[in-house]
Amino acid sequence: MWLDELYHSLDPIAFSLGPLEVRWYGLAYMAGFICAGLIMYAYAKRWKLNLSGDDVYTVMIGIAFGIIIGARIGYVVFYGAGYYLSHPLEIFMLNQGGMSFHGGLVGAVIGCAIAARSIHASFFTLGDLVVCGAPLGLFFGRCANFVNGELWGKETTLPWGVMFETGGGVYRHPSQLYEALLEGIVIFLVLFALSRKVPPRPQGFFLGSFLALYGVFRFLIEFVRVPDAQLGYLFGFITMGQLLSLPLVVAGIALIVWSLKNQRPQVGRLD
Repeated sequence: MWLDELYHSLDPIAFSLGPLEVRWYGLAYMAGFICAGLIMYAYAKRWKLNLSGDDVYTVMIGIAFGIIIGARIGYVVFYGAGYYLSHPLEIFMLNQGGMSFHGGLVGAVIGCAIAARSIHASFFTLGDLVVCGAPLGLFFGRCANFVNGELWGKETTLPWGVMFETGGGVYRHPSQLYEALLEGIVIFLVLFALSRKVPPRPQGFFLGSFLALYGVFRFLIEFVRVPDAQLGYLFGFITMGQLLSLPLVVAGIALIVWSLKNQRPQVGRLD
């Protein structure tokens, strides 16, 4: 089982600088933000939008803060199961892990809206640009989850099963890599193919496509992923991840329909 051998050869700590330990998870966030910014800038040029490098930098800073803050708050609210009510100071201990994609998404939307207002640009155009690069961030993040040996899947006899250190001594689905492939690579390639059309598809189309695709893929992968121990299954067999992903599918489809109906052209700065 080659994936098992790969996992056991990986160290969550990328390198150390004296007492400071730099982890792959932190580097994954950094790589995700950098790649998303580069993709956003490249697509803005291809779509002939009047967005400068400084504009892209402003948007990415706003989104970065939104994701980090939102992901942590989302984890505390959705997955904390009341733990942080008794340990409020641990909310700020990001080095102990605990980040929620759905919370990060809300934070990213807020950060994008603030940045759009700051540079006087269209929120939906910025959102479309950002989500074209966001899957690369998801790819790096899920790979870091694999390195950390967290968020693993259910027991399996498939030849690529992995025996994680805290996984009970059985081979499990490397669900982190399933998510890296579907939520990362596949969504990125789909949006890349859609982005080749010039003039580009109308405002909101890419954002809606991203939400719908992510919601579907996340919902399906949750069937082979072990739910968070503190929550277990909801309503018999539904996980919190699935419950939070269903609205994304609905919102994504609704946004695609709205986009195609209104046909608002992609624009950069509004001034």
